[in-house]
Amino acid sequence: MLNLTQKEKMHLQDQKNHEELCIKKYNDYANQAQDQQLKQLFKENAQQEQQHLDTINSILAGQVPNMNQQNQQQNQQNQSQQSFQNQQSQISMTTGSYNASDAYLCNDLLSTEKYVSNHYDTTIFEFTDHNVRNALNHIQKEEQEHGEKLYNYMASHGMYNTQQLS
Repeated sequence: MLNLTQKEKMHLQDQKNHEELCIKKYNDYANQAQDQQLKQLFKENAQQEQQHLDTINSILAGQVPNMNQQNQQQNQQNQSQQSFQNQQSQISMTTGSYNASDAYLCNDLLSTEKYVSNHYDTTIFEFTDHNVRNALNHIQKEEQEHGEKLYNYMASHGMYNTQQLS
């Protein structure tokens, strides 16, 4: 049974709120997205965000997370991500022909992921329990992967200018 400090509880409550917001955004945006591939990306990220919320709630309840179970889930998600990346590589660049509404949804979620990942960084440093730090680090890594998927989608659809200045 974990004995959390008040500061740790405060950080976890913030992360819980962030995860709930991510779940809501991803689910709402999956319903709003025009592109089917984007809808699928949003749905997959929403499922992972739900797992993050479950982990946070478990820690708040005083339970040490089971990293073996999380690693099994990560392996399944890596397979799903590899499939998504393969789909991305098959898509030709469509610079300038993207749906403006989808671009807005992607930009909003990418900004959200950047914020959430940054907050996990602070939270991880504030925790004393090694296993909880590992679990939070695992979640942060997945948040960064969400951002990478969004970025890759945006770049491949001309929504994110990646050209270098000369």
